Amino acid sequence: MATDARSIYISALRNTHAMEQQGLQQMEAQASRLENYPDYMALLQRHIETTRQQVQRLEQALQSVGESPSSLKETVTSVAGSVGATVHGMFQDETLKNLYAGYAYQYEQIAAYRSLIAIAEAAGETAHASAFRQSIQEEELAAQQAADLIEPVTRRYVELTTSGEKADR
Repeated sequence: MATDARSIYISALRNTHAMEQQGLQQMEAQASRLENYPDYMALLQRHIETTRQQVQRLEQALQSVGESPSSLKETVTSVAGSVGATVHGMFQDETLKNLYAGYAYQYEQIAAYRSLIAIAEAAGETAHASAFRQSIQEEELAAQQAADLIEPVTRRYVELTTSGEKADR
């Protein structure tokens, strides 16, 4: 168990890295099933690239303190990401559920990065704070873009469903 600020910082870096990996896996799974929602698919594809950059920033921060991502946490969160995407995929309204979850997830990530910065400051490890602030800005933009899609995606879902077409593609 971490008892000093540096150990807490390393643990927070690993946790945030695992969270980003989980989100990346979920977005990749979702994007492959959005033929009927091109704007939503484009948003996910853009954020997949952004998330890959965020993962690289976290890996650089881990390397700078002589650490690497936790393979156990990576495995557990990877499985959790797959399960989450699969569970939503079992329902007719999977697209809407995934959009809601993605919107909420952006705010979880914003909170995680804010916390990571506070922990980094407490540990005297501020070299990557500006990179984490950049990640916050990216997550805030993604949250706003997801919010902007809620009504249009919902309308498209209703249109497809009521016309007898598959709405989950």
